[in-house]
Amino acid sequence: MDNKTNTPQPTSGDQQPTTPTQPRITSTDPRLLQPQQPQPTSAEVIEEHKEGAGGEGGKGHGSWREFFALIGILLTAGLLAFFLISFVFRSYAVDGPSMETTLQNADKLLIWKVPRTVARITGHQYVPNRGDVVIFDEDDLSACGQYGKRQIIKRVIGLPGERITIQDGTYVVYNSAHPDGFKPDLELNYNKDQHIPTTTGDVDVRLSKTQIFVSGDNRPDSCDSRHFGPIQTDQLIGKLVVRLLPANHIKVF
Repeated sequence: MDNKTNTPQPTSGDQQPTTPTQPRITSTDPRLLQPQQPQPTSAEVIEEHKEGAGGEGGKGHGSWREFFALIGILLTAGLLAFFLISFVFRSYAVDGPSMETTLQNADKLLIWKVPRTVARITGHQYVPNRGDVVIFDEDDLSACGQYGKRQIIKRVIGLPGERITIQDGTYVVYNSAHPDGFKPDLELNYNKDQHIPTTTGDVDVRLSKTQIFVSGDNRPDSCDSRHFGPIQTDQLIGKLVVRLLPANHIKVF
């Protein structure tokens, strides 16, 4: 606003010079105004409210983001664990004496499942090596006095297409490479310390192209293919690779 001043007016009498009064300065003269803090306009207030809402809302949104990030991590970990257990490896505990003295009751084992997984993906059958210790599903254990589906651990003795017999207390395997037969318990490294006892039973079986013959190392106290017959390769879960516990008996197979 423009500054306003009052100019002196002449009197009705003689025009004598008079002393002009001092001009009065209105309170709007900016030179005399006390400095004041600018008052925010409504727009500024709204903006401040927006900032305040944004700040609080940001914290809320941040908490939600952290929550969903945690959920994502847990789901990813669960899916990864499921994938590993289903297709890569899994731990098991031995239950029973049928694999003594190679394995003891309650030993903790790591089973490798990748070969079986690859075989299923490619449409081929998984055939382990002779002498491998394998885990497999078995539905019919009535010959062993047990019922219901169970997961069993045994050693591979015979492979698809071979003939398996028991002679003189040991397994004899016949195939194209050994038409006269050979004795895996005596010729392979898994029994180099000769811990496997005499094999009893009356066995003479020809395996189909999808069957293998399995047996426990504790032959007198093992229910195996001598009792429930050969198993199908699609019953296999995986092969033993490591004994994890007890810690003083860790072993790679």
